[in-house]
Amino acid sequence: MSGILFRGLKEGLKTTWTLGKVIFPITLLVTILQHTPVLPWIIDKISPIMSLLGLSGEAAVPLVLGNALNLYAGIAAIVSFDFTVKEVFILAIMLSFSHNLFIESAVASKVGVKWWIIVGVRVGLALLAAVIINLIWNGGAELAQYGLISSSEVVLNNWGEIGLQGIQTAFLAVLQLALIVIPLMIIMQYLREKGWLTKLSNSFAPFTRVLGMEKNTSMTLVAGLTIGLAYGAGLMIQAVKEDGVSRRDMTLALIFLVSCHAVVEDTLVFIPLGIPVWPLLIIRLVTAILLTMTIAFIWRRADQRKGKEITSEHSYNTL
Repeated sequence: MSGILFRGLKEGLKTTWTLGKVIFPITLLVTILQHTPVLPWIIDKISPIMSLLGLSGEAAVPLVLGNALNLYAGIAAIVSFDFTVKEVFILAIMLSFSHNLFIESAVASKVGVKWWIIVGVRVGLALLAAVIINLIWNGGAELAQYGLISSSEVVLNNWGEIGLQGIQTAFLAVLQLALIVIPLMIIMQYLREKGWLTKLSNSFAPFTRVLGMEKNTSMTLVAGLTIGLAYGAGLMIQAVKEDGVSRRDMTLALIFLVSCHAVVEDTLVFIPLGIPVWPLLIIRLVTAILLTMTIAFIWRRADQRKGKEITSEHSYNTL
């Protein structure tokens, strides 16, 4: 038992170091940029296109902060303005698909998938969902009631305080990562060596096959669905190394997860905003399933055509 704990702890520390090298500098940079004219400039530039999404100009604030930082930053910005229920729902669905882009995309790229694929899928889904909801939903014109939550802003007076807060925020982000990843990796090491992971993979195999992936991708999907991209990346990295997950299957898994990850947490955090969360969850799940199945089908057909071309060329050369 002590050997399993030691090996799990070793894997947890290694994974924390790998991901921490990404999370710390990006968190530090974005936190500092938040107190400079850079983010306000970005917000000012994208405000004119908000009307195309059914949003007012102020909606640029939570969108930028949510995508640059995380869902909680986006929600804190939402409650700073008076938005309608429809606007809050559109913001919620957009931020569900596309949030914390810098860190989660950088972390996802550690498993071998190009970062621009991750960003492109997430931003594309967010924009498409907003346009569709704006076109088909005629209700939600009343002002949203935000319940008990309120916005709060820390006033910083100089660059020293800004830098200190940036370092503190980045350090806490890595610490939070370690507190989640290390125990998780110990548990996973125990389950792996006792054979429980094989049983879990077998039980989850039908779902992965429906999505066009092999059953050894199941742990990647479970990790991403439950604890999200950033924290689940540790299991994904280990799956690539130890479970023999192919690059194709990992790409499909990440396409699914960028559409729908941390489904419980990322859905529940929007409850205080006074919007219906069941449609939010259903939209994410259905979108993730249909998108992944479609890409898997197209990929499989392309491989089949390529295989036929190679076979035909081989036959011709033989003749």
